This record gives sequence, structure tokens and C-alpha cells, in this order.
Amino acid sequence: MPPETTVPALARTAPADVIHNIGYRHYDGPRLGRAYARRSLFAQSLRGAFGLGRSAKSKVLPMLLFGVMCLPAGIIVAVAVATHAKSLPVEYTRYAILLQAVIGLFVAAQAPQSVSRDLRFKSIPLYFSRPIERGDYVVAKFAAMASALFILTAAPVIVLYVGALLAELDFADQTKGFAQGLVATALLSLLFAGVGLVVAALTPRRGFGVAAVIAVLTLSYGAVSTVQAIAFEQDSSGAIGWLGLFSPITLIDGVQSKFLGATSAFPGGYEPSSAAGAVYLLVTIGLIAGSYGLLMRRYRKVGL
Repeated sequence: MPPETTVPALARTAPADVIHNIGYRHYDGPRLGRAYARRSLFAQSLRGAFGLGRSAKSKVLPMLLFGVMCLPAGIIVAVAVATHAKSLPVEYTRYAILLQAVIGLFVAAQAPQSVSRDLRFKSIPLYFSRPIERGDYVVAKFAAMASALFILTAAPVIVLYVGALLAELDFADQTKGFAQGLVATALLSLLFAGVGLVVAALTPRRGFGVAAVIAVLTLSYGAVSTVQAIAFEQDSSGAIGWLGLFSPITLIDGVQSKFLGATSAFPGGYEPSSAAGAVYLLVTIGLIAGSYGLLMRRYRKVGL
């Protein structure tokens, strides 16, 4: 037989196809569904806002900002208890306004981390494959950022309230102020979370997102405050209130000074009229709802 026609003995006896059983089995456990996926994404995003579950370096800035938020409240409480003060030197509703720069920095650092990384590394289609949908993603991210901000802003308010009770201040007055402070911080958290996420979701670059959020939240406050001060010096008090509509923090200031009994931080202690107060509230609610709508529209465009 010619060499080219010879067939090795092993090849003649080996089977043509072999099926290997490597142990894969069909999953027959519980199907947890969209609600579980939404809760898991919320919990993961909330933990990530404070650096939990991430590297040690990622924990430094959020924990530092949390400490900066609570430290002045602790000092105020210590002084009030030691001096037997008759009232706290800072209102519950004013505390977040005074430390709005810290809050803005927290949003600028964590909003891009929450959404920009998913856009940059193109992991959004993995979320949207199943069972989670676009609405679930937006709700989870929005709720997580708002919850993180509420923890950041409500913690020092709780410290102030506990200190007021330790200083034996009037229970009814302090409880009322504490409740007003929690409402104000909840409203601020929703507004800042919505605005921060919308701005951060516009770019997959985290650095650009950080700069844009700072510009919208912090620089807008500086610009509005400067123009308000100029209007006050020129005796144009009517313009002070309407100028406050152009910055998130002055919006919150206007709402709480009108509806929550807070002292206004506007120049000259200007308090919005009933009509202006209603406009402030409507604009605030509109911005929160509009931020959610813009996020939904943004993630409709991020397809598979």
C-alpha cells in the first residue's frame, strides 16, 4: 500500500465525536427577579458612595467629608452642654446651608463615581440585559445618591438634637426644629442628588463630571450670592428673592425660610413672599422631577 494511503491504528479505532460531562446542571433555585436586582443595585451604590466595598483609598474622601460635616455639630453640642446654653447657636435648618460647600464636594466626588464608570466601561448593557430595566437602574441610582446625601446631612442634625436634649433645652421646641431640619435635609438631598446625577451622566469621564458638578452646585451659589449682595447694596430687595431661583442651595434656602420657619441666609435676611415661596417650592419639585426625567431619557439612549 502506498505511504499516502496508510492510516495509523489509533486513528482507525478512535471515535469520531466525544461528549464530555463536565458537571453543569440546570439552575432550579428561586428566581429573585427585578425587585431583588433593584435592591442589590441600590445597596451597592449606597455603599459605594461612602467607599464601602472598595479600596482603602476610595474611603478616604467620603469619610473625611462625613467627619467634616459632623465635627462642627459636635463642637456646638459640647459648648452648649458646658455653658448651659438656653438655645443652640445654629438652627437645625441652617446647618446644611452653612456647610453647603462640603455637600457640593461630596456630590461632585460621588455622583460621577456612581454613573460615569458604568458609561465609560460600557457595563450598562450588562445591567439592561435582564432582569433589570432602565427605570430600575435610574430609580436605584437616584435613591442611593439621595440616601447617601441624607445620611451625610442628617447625621449632624441628629448630633445637634441629641446635644440639645443633653443640655436640657426645651423638648417641644427642639423636637419641632429637629423635624423641620430633617425635612429640609431630605429636600436638599433629593435636589442635589438629581442635579448631580444628571450632570455626571452626561460624560463618561469622571474628571469632567467632577468639574461640571462643582460648577453647577458650588459656583452657581457663589454667582447668585454675589449678584444678590449687589442687589441688596443697590436697594433692589425685590430682585433678591427671584435671583435665588438660579442656584440649588438658594432654592432650598428660600423654601425652608418660607415653609419651615428657618432664618433666611439671603442678604438682609430677605424672606420670600407667599407667591415667591410657592414659586420656590414648585421650581424645587420641578427640578427633582425633571432630573429624574432627564436621567430616564439619558439611559434610553444607552442601548445594547
